[in-house]
Amino acid sequence: MVAKDYPFYLTVKRANCSLEAPLGSGVAKDERSISFRNESRPDILAPRAWSRNATSSSTKRRDSKLWSETFDVCVSQVLTAKEIKRQEAIFELSQGEEDLIEDLKLAKKAYHDPMLKLSIMTEQELNQIFGTLDSLIPLHEDLLSQLRDVRKPDGSTEHVGPILVGWLPCLSSYDSYCSNQVAAKALLDHKKQDHRVQDFLQRCLESPFSRKLDLWNFLDIPRSRLVKYPLLLREILRHTPNDNPDQQHLEEAINIIQGIVAEINTKTGESECRYYKERLLYLEEGQKDSLIDSSRVLCCHGELKNNRGVKLHVFLFQEVLVITRAVTHNEQLCYQLYRQPIPVKDLTLEDLQDGEVRLGGSLRGAFSNNERIKNFFRVSFKNGSQSQTHSLQANDTFNKQQWLNCIRQAKETVLSAAGQAGLLDSESLSQSPGTENRELRGETKLEQMDQSDSESDCSMDTSEVSLECERMEQTDASCANSRPEENV
Repeated sequence: MVAKDYPFYLTVKRANCSLEAPLGSGVAKDERSISFRNESRPDILAPRAWSRNATSSSTKRRDSKLWSETFDVCVSQVLTAKEIKRQEAIFELSQGEEDLIEDLKLAKKAYHDPMLKLSIMTEQELNQIFGTLDSLIPLHEDLLSQLRDVRKPDGSTEHVGPILVGWLPCLSSYDSYCSNQVAAKALLDHKKQDHRVQDFLQRCLESPFSRKLDLWNFLDIPRSRLVKYPLLLREILRHTPNDNPDQQHLEEAINIIQGIVAEINTKTGESECRYYKERLLYLEEGQKDSLIDSSRVLCCHGELKNNRGVKLHVFLFQEVLVITRAVTHNEQLCYQLYRQPIPVKDLTLEDLQDGEVRLGGSLRGAFSNNERIKNFFRVSFKNGSQSQTHSLQANDTFNKQQWLNCIRQAKETVLSAAGQAGLLDSESLSQSPGTENRELRGETKLEQMDQSDSESDCSMDTSEVSLECERMEQTDASCANSRPEENV
């Protein structure tokens, strides 16, 4: 699955520690998670004969640097163990800025400029993929300059809090860069189908300067750095004495960056939600749902398979589950609805044991590879004459659990909100007796709209191919510009 693709995770490495934190820690983040994020994985392209001679020994590596090793001082004689750790944390912050600036400049010099000069991509395409990356470089150069200015000749730094409190608000400009990442990644993946783009990126990947990182890794570095700041500042604060004036400033700085990350994360989530809503293709008007239109958050999405092995791309919005198939339409990756959207409040979720699913009519998978009948779960929906049952297979146990957790959480949230609204509705209904009849007429109209689907085989958990699936396959075949695609 994507999960934020794509959840967004960051690893901060120091001498003896490894810290991990999700983007936005608890905000809409990993409401975006199950793009979980395949989008961040390095692309593995087919090797070419000329590249087989490349050796890993030529790869440029970035070695970790410690403060105590960088400056030639006898720190053990003049500083306490706690102060040494504080200096190491401050130096890590500074060194991280230096590395970030180097990577951002490298992305422009080694990727953007050559592709523009060689006409591998158009300027418009490159502007979409690289977004506002250029504008981020001077921001971090400013912080690095200030940190170096307050560094003493012996390499130690007394106060960083006031600098951070004054500088961190400028990171609000990250919202446009992060909000553009979903569209940027989609376009980059699409352009990789061009052999010139693929060849250029492969050559870069195999060059020493890349450190075995692909272009998207470099473009994702600013977001990774953004979510790292709270961890870095807490590490500095942890080793700052209570009577140090820096403590109050550091606490203020942490509050500032947490607020900025949360706000950017929310905007990025809304941007991602809009992006995918705009790329939904409806086979008929009856598939359109107001719950999709009103959604502002995409809880999770990603590729799953049904019990016949058909690849589906499933979207879990705030109040509705949408099952689609990825297709290329007008040279864009889009998502064609596979069935009627399922309201989360009416959805039934079932965790299936391995081996429990019937695969394409076989006897509980008796004649199938055992791996094919693992990691299934079932979602079903019934409302009057309308019903659907979908047995869906995740990539692995962890991926399946993420889906189960997301769906359960979404259902709990919707039911909780409906329960509170129900108290208000019961009062208003007692004063407006005509409301119930109007709602009933509306439900009847929706049932009639979906009558053809409910009369056909609406279960994806059978060996028979549904009428809807046949119609979709015919539609795909008739579209000159459409073909099944893997998810981004």
